Amino acid sequence: MPLARRRPLLRAAAVGGGAYMVGKRNAQASARETTQEERLTTLEAQQQTPATSAAAPASGQSPAGGLSPQDIERLKQLGDLRDQGVLTAEEFETQKQRLLNGA
Repeated sequence: MPLARRRPLLRAAAVGGGAYMVGKRNAQASARETTQEERLTTLEAQQQTPATSAAAPASGQSPAGGLSPQDIERLKQLGDLRDQGVLTAEEFETQKQRLLNGA
């Protein structure tokens, strides 16, 4: 008889453990999605105001590459987003060309 009693308890423990893991995974996915949305919003806000960096005097640009420190930082951010899987390779190339062309 003791075995008959263990099965419902074992089943309840398995169901409870499974529910816990599903809830934890959903919470992690939600947090990851929120972080990605914040990063994309920040990037979009930076890209919507390129006139301030384009209107900067030529003295603010480096003579070697012709990119301002802000553009170099944006390229690094885009590279990080690509490495994290937020941007595809095509999206990264498109944004990189915009930065390099000064658009």
